[in-house]
Amino acid sequence: MRGKADRKGQMATLYKVFHYMRRYIPLLAVSVVLAVVTVALTLYFPILTGRAIDLIIDEGLVDFEKIAAIALQASIVVGATAALQWVMNLCNNRMTYSIVRDIRRDAFDKLEHLPLSYIDSHSHGDVVSRIIADVDTFAEGLLMGFTQLFTGLATIAGTLLFMLTIDVRITLVVVVLTPLSLLVASFIAKKTYSMFQLQTKTRGEQTALIEEMIGNQKVVQAFGHEGEALEEFGEINDRLEKCSLRAIFFSSLVNPTTRFINSLVYAAVGIAGAVAVIATGGAFTVGSLSCFLSYANQYTKPFNEISGVVTELQNALACAARIFELIEEPSEKPDDKDAVVLEHADGHVDIDHVYFSYVPTQKLIEDFNLHVKPGQRVAIVGPTGCGKTTLINLLMRFYDANAGTIAVSGQDIMHMTRSSLRSSYGMVLQETWLKKGTIRENICMGTDATDEEMIAAAKAAHAHGFIRRLPKGYDTPIAEDGGNLSQGQKQLLCIARVMLALPPMLILDEATSSIDTRTEIRIQKAFLAMMEGRTSFIVAHRLSTIREADIILVMKEGRIIEQGSHEALLAADGFYAKLYNSQFAS
Repeated sequence: MRGKADRKGQMATLYKVFHYMRRYIPLLAVSVVLAVVTVALTLYFPILTGRAIDLIIDEGLVDFEKIAAIALQASIVVGATAALQWVMNLCNNRMTYSIVRDIRRDAFDKLEHLPLSYIDSHSHGDVVSRIIADVDTFAEGLLMGFTQLFTGLATIAGTLLFMLTIDVRITLVVVVLTPLSLLVASFIAKKTYSMFQLQTKTRGEQTALIEEMIGNQKVVQAFGHEGEALEEFGEINDRLEKCSLRAIFFSSLVNPTTRFINSLVYAAVGIAGAVAVIATGGAFTVGSLSCFLSYANQYTKPFNEISGVVTELQNALACAARIFELIEEPSEKPDDKDAVVLEHADGHVDIDHVYFSYVPTQKLIEDFNLHVKPGQRVAIVGPTGCGKTTLINLLMRFYDANAGTIAVSGQDIMHMTRSSLRSSYGMVLQETWLKKGTIRENICMGTDATDEEMIAAAKAAHAHGFIRRLPKGYDTPIAEDGGNLSQGQKQLLCIARVMLALPPMLILDEATSSIDTRTEIRIQKAFLAMMEGRTSFIVAHRLSTIREADIILVMKEGRIIEQGSHEALLAADGFYAKLYNSQFAS
């Protein structure tokens, strides 16, 4: 059953590969034609060699003039064969890496359109391994297939035809014995596919662990987790070693076994040919035997190469299956055909009877209701896991509610384009993100701002001072995720990015968590000026930062249990009052 499923999976993967090959059919056709021509020239060379041998009859009976003419012909044939093979390899390389480019482009495009739930639930390292390592392995197998498969098939057909013209009986000896190598190669290929599948899966696990450890090396060292990390890596590495050894062991059996069978064929042809030379009394010459032996060798050689190609293709197809699995993941639900574009959001937000949970069996937000007027500053507080960040995910449509409606400016967000909805919000998160590039590129992301506007936003975010002290100011390059900046500096740049965009609505999720108290006070003042006339959602754990909010929502277990102004909630002496007093207790 498993073998049948593997074969079905292989055929499905091959069909998908052919789908990508369709646009490169002209290159494929040129490559096939060149393969046939080069094989024909290669097979013509033994004929010239046989003729030259027959011209060396005995001592003193050598026709040097004719041998020289044959040598010239042979030189032309060899030169033409080499030139055409070079052109064929160019075509194969262009075709292979164009297909690989298309697959990588589609995989990355899919990555950009996957729902956030996929990104949250899958290892980032495994996804990277699919797009990088698996595609590279697939490319190597595909290139070998193009280069050797066409030439090998043409060689088999050509040598068979030439041998039949020389001697039918000896040709039958070759044809009868050669399929043995195909049977051996087929048996081994069936064994290797599942092993290569396991190898690529385990390699993805290893990449995921490495990526995780690199991204969190400070935490690993701070908690002395190096030993456990090494043990975990060692366990995965050992598994990778075992499955790789098994896959490579079985695949390495192909070459020696087929070579052994090919040697048997060569020996059988030599014996049968020698008998024919003696029996025919010169009708079957030594030159003909030499030519036939050369053809027999060339006839069996492609079987050996093709069996090697088949083994490599097992690995390539196993990798391709993982790539196509990513490409075929369901994309984020597309916008409705009649979805409206939110052009001028007035900041009116209505949440009516919303239910949501990440896992169906684990309830989170239930019957959530909220009505925000334009320009209101709404603070959201509550214990960890109460649904504060989840509410932000729903407002931005990173996740869609299971039930209920969320409306912006009187329109259901399910019936408006995601891009227009998200561009109406400015977002600063506790988890900062900066792309590799310059300070300027990170602040101006998504806008066409002038230098004056950019500097004004940086000054408002209190980032201009430290930027000016950098070696190249705003043109200073920063490493991936701002690795050469402090956490506070990265957060200031993220704040400057939002202050430059100035959208009609703001979401601040612990936006000043990594900033010193003095700078935080200044930024809070800048935030107050920026929030003037803009609907703002502020998620905060430090309750001192939200006292100026128009309304404070106190959440617990996915529901609003209290709401009101800071003074009103303190006077009510409820859950908020306990939270607030716990932060300022003597």
